[in-house]
Amino acid sequence: MTKLNYALLFTAAVAFAQEPAATPAASSTPSRSIRISFVPPPLEGTISLGIYDENDQLVRVLHQEASFDDFTAGPDALVTKWDGKDDFGYELWPGTYHARGFLVAPMKVQEITAEATPAPEQQAVKVRLMANPLEKSERPTIQLMGGIDDEDVLLKTVDGLPLLTMTQAPGVKRVSVAPGENGGVTVHIETDATSRRFSIAGVNRMMAFDCGEFELR
Repeated sequence: MTKLNYALLFTAAVAFAQEPAATPAASSTPSRSIRISFVPPPLEGTISLGIYDENDQLVRVLHQEASFDDFTAGPDALVTKWDGKDDFGYELWPGTYHARGFLVAPMKVQEITAEATPAPEQQAVKVRLMANPLEKSERPTIQLMGGIDDEDVLLKTVDGLPLLTMTQAPGVKRVSVAPGENGGVTVHIETDATSRRFSIAGVNRMMAFDCGEFELR
């Protein structure tokens, strides 16, 4: 073999060794973003909005005590998006889902002197809300209960949608509710160290709204 052939073989071998290895293309999952729009009821307050599955189970708290500025203003509605995940960040199964929520007017929350009587055993109270004139429906009745999120004590619907953060109380062991005066609600909070009672007035000053169904693929 001539010197020229040796030189060509050596050059080709070096070029092959220095050529970068091909890297696999990053796989991308298709976007599951769902656009949700709704006309807010004619009421000043905050918005709590949830995503529900075909069994009417709450799978995602999309907005909690949100202001109007937390949404995108469309030509004739407020707009938000859902990424198809639950509250724990897991992808949900394809299927039919439903979005609905409440516009909650300001409520008066006042701590009252704890009585010596035992805390009420009642877990939920029925409240008749204001009618939403945009949906031309009768005044709906919902059930409210107390809840805990870390150190926050919440007033929420029985299916788990938070509507109002009442107070902070570390070491909460139990939250119970009972009907209050003038259509309000009394909330009893038991912690490791003490018992506290709160009176919430204006709980019926809410309007329900519906965003309809949509398909998650």
